[in-house]
Order: sequence, then C-alpha cells, then structure tokens
Amino acid sequence: MWKLAIIIFIIAAPTLAGIAALVPLTISGVGEIEGWTIILAVALGVIAAVPVSYIVALRLKNLMNPRGGHLV
Repeated sequence: MWKLAIIIFIIAAPTLAGIAALVPLTISGVGEIEGWTIILAVALGVIAAVPVSYIVALRLKNLMNPRGGHLV
C-alpha cells in the first residue's frame, strides 16, 4: 500500500502546493507579498499531501479488496 501512497503523493503534493501558493497571493496581492509566505504555504501544502495520499491509498486498497470492496 505504501507504493500506491507514494504514487498518489507524486500527484497530490504539487497540486496541493500549487493551491496553497495561490492563497497568500489572493489575500495580499502580488506586489505586496513577501517571499517567505509563499514558501511557507507551499511547505504546508506538501505536508498536507502526506496524509491525503495515505488516506486515498487506503481507500483504494479497500475498494480493491476481494472480501468487501466498499468504502469504510
């Protein structure tokens, strides 16, 4: 399951980091923002992608399970 979670992380991390990078830009504007706020937002997006990818991999594993195949 960890292999699947890593593959999902490869997709989810840049997506969540990009979404998180847009948040400070929309709040304070492009010309008035400091660089560290974007870096902090991107780091938080990547950190948030770790549990997201694990939960998605767990759900996919449960769907592929031959015993039940339903979401918990």
